Amino acid sequence: MKWLRILGLVALSECLVIIPLTKIKTLRETLREKNLLTNFLEENTDDRSQNATDDPKISLHPLRNYLNMVYFGNITIGTPPQEFRVVFDTGSSDLWVSSVVCSSQPCSANKRFNPHLSRTFRRTRRLFTLKYHTGRIVGSLGCDTVRIGNLVILGQEFGLSEKQIQLDRVPFDGVLGLAYPSLARKRTTPVLDNLKTQGIISQPVFAFYLSNQKENGSVVMFGGVDHSYHRGELKWIPVSRTHHWQITMNRISMDGVAIGCFNGCQAILDTGTSLLVGPTTMVTTIQKLIKAIPFGREYMVPCSNITQLPTFSININGSDYPVPAEAYIWKSPKGPCIINFREHPKPLKDPETWILGDVFLRLYFSVYDWGNSRIGLAPAV
Repeated sequence: MKWLRILGLVALSECLVIIPLTKIKTLRETLREKNLLTNFLEENTDDRSQNATDDPKISLHPLRNYLNMVYFGNITIGTPPQEFRVVFDTGSSDLWVSSVVCSSQPCSANKRFNPHLSRTFRRTRRLFTLKYHTGRIVGSLGCDTVRIGNLVILGQEFGLSEKQIQLDRVPFDGVLGLAYPSLARKRTTPVLDNLKTQGIISQPVFAFYLSNQKENGSVVMFGGVDHSYHRGELKWIPVSRTHHWQITMNRISMDGVAIGCFNGCQAILDTGTSLLVGPTTMVTTIQKLIKAIPFGREYMVPCSNITQLPTFSININGSDYPVPAEAYIWKSPKGPCIINFREHPKPLKDPETWILGDVFLRLYFSVYDWGNSRIGLAPAV
């Protein structure tokens, strides 16, 4: 399954966490002052959350690569912690997981949150709906303690899925959105904002390294950048709209010949989309250039032709970011070679907007600096 998400969320509210207007103390400092730190750490330690870097300011968390289609990692919710596999998604801003009351068939394979087992859970009696390209989720909203490794967020709002339509056979239990708060619903505080306002991380920065083919080795990092995951210097790109992680592209070319985006166009960097998604006219042009043929709802090329196919390249701020055919062709385990370009499932306000999903982000280490509204890119190691 190619997981292509088009997300809309409605009717969520907020969980109140009182933060002093004076200098914000970290959770660790507050607990230490009240002589509660030792007990808290003993109760909430997760041996798998050890940082993979020597820099104490950077918190690294492993992600699993599922067949180059989706990346997910573990978080916990509640006290005592209940563990879930979630997609760390730069294309949305809200957190949800499956609920124990979900009776839909897709939920049967998921780990499900049981609010009755958490003494820190608070229900808000609010409903929510998530609309995906491949299905729909409905449920209720709650608040609880969320842990991303050693990062502990108090009173985090999250959705409890109670009905899942069509979202079956997905290898994860929920989604953790990492886009701007304007993409979340009114009166909600996304995970990113809580990480900052509760003083949990030192810098409002996170980054992704997505491995190619290997099941293990991918990471998401919070609070800084581990530069061992990329080659050369990061090139910084201003965010053109603080909603999605959206940037301006200058040109699109195939083997050096410009084929689109002649007057500039927009692109969204989205770790929750596995593909390169573009306007119908552009995707059709690319299909013709590489002589792709229909294969069900997708397009394919003979696997023997991959080495002869042109390189797809994006120019951003005067720098080229090439995507070779080996990256934009997906060789299924027992099937043909499928092209990883897709048309937008529905028209967008800007018809030339692209979504740069995991096909692109496996090639380029990406840094998301929401303090300065910019994205850093460099070739991944």
